[in-house]
Amino acid sequence: MDKQWFVLHTLTGQENKVRKSITARVKLERMEDYVGRCEIPTERIVEKKNGRTTKRTRVFFPGYVLCELALYDKSRDLDENGRPAIYERTWQFLRETPGLIGFVGSERPVPLKQSEVDAIFSNRPAGAPPVERPKVDFSVGETVKVIDGAFRGMTGQISMVDPDKGKLKVDVKIFSRQVQVDAEYWQVEKVPVEETFAPVE
Repeated sequence: MDKQWFVLHTLTGQENKVRKSITARVKLERMEDYVGRCEIPTERIVEKKNGRTTKRTRVFFPGYVLCELALYDKSRDLDENGRPAIYERTWQFLRETPGLIGFVGSERPVPLKQSEVDAIFSNRPAGAPPVERPKVDFSVGETVKVIDGAFRGMTGQISMVDPDKGKLKVDVKIFSRQVQVDAEYWQVEKVPVEETFAPVE
């Protein structure tokens, strides 16, 4: 059976409970032909606070789960409104899922376009570990120290920040010349304010 991706609306905070319930019941009730992968798009946030690095996983769309379903029976005649019939087994299976409110959209669930699926999963295969994206923790004008790469050990000021890609540009001095260095968030660390001032002679 052809499956398509649909967005399911869940009670907030119960996304994982719904996903686990669907996944477990698929095997128990032999619904493999009707229900495929069930995913919760997430990203891993890397934060630096007080010199310590912490990681946490964030749900992209709180209250929603993406599920691959064979929902419409295209082998049967269309109804009086020109719409395909719904597989009763799939419909009933979802209705019996604890924590699941229903489909997103109108009374007739509309599947996601492939371009939308690709955008949501950032072209990552299902089941792949979440991409680590550093949390926005830097701003233009801040002083940082390069801790990795060819310019390791040098200190400079941030001149540009790209939070979407987790990259920034740092102005450092090499042989008395100002040079702009490209770096990723993890390649630099903040310099405490007291260290940015030269000691009084």
